[in-house]
Amino acid sequence: MELGNGFCFVARQKRILLEDDEFFIDLVLFNRLLKCFVIIELKTSKLTHQDIGQLQMYVNYYDRYEKTAEENKTIGILLCSQKNDSVVKMSLPEDNKTILAAEYKLRLPSEEQLLAEVRKAEEEYENSRENSEKDDV
Repeated sequence: MELGNGFCFVARQKRILLEDDEFFIDLVLFNRLLKCFVIIELKTSKLTHQDIGQLQMYVNYYDRYEKTAEENKTIGILLCSQKNDSVVKMSLPEDNKTILAAEYKLRLPSEEQLLAEVRKAEEEYENSRENSEKDDV
């Protein structure tokens, strides 16, 4: 319910075997509305490029061996205790639309912090709209 509508549980610690190497995917879900698998990897440490590569491998595996032709590309979500945006940007292709990295918090932010984040996001959105309108002219 926390993730939204349409999610179905598939597996926890899903074992995949590539030749003689074993790997375990933290969480595999399927979203009926998006018609795709969603792989979630949890990291209790700072995000590294190796973590992103590991998640990319899992997404590739599901796209190549598990999904059907009618289903959309697999989405990978990496949740970590600390995120370095530059590492994420450089580790993924520029046209990436299927791998996401996010930092999780152990405590909920205060109401003031949440409102400040919403205001910041609104300002960024408005600035991006204004810039795209200027580019169109």
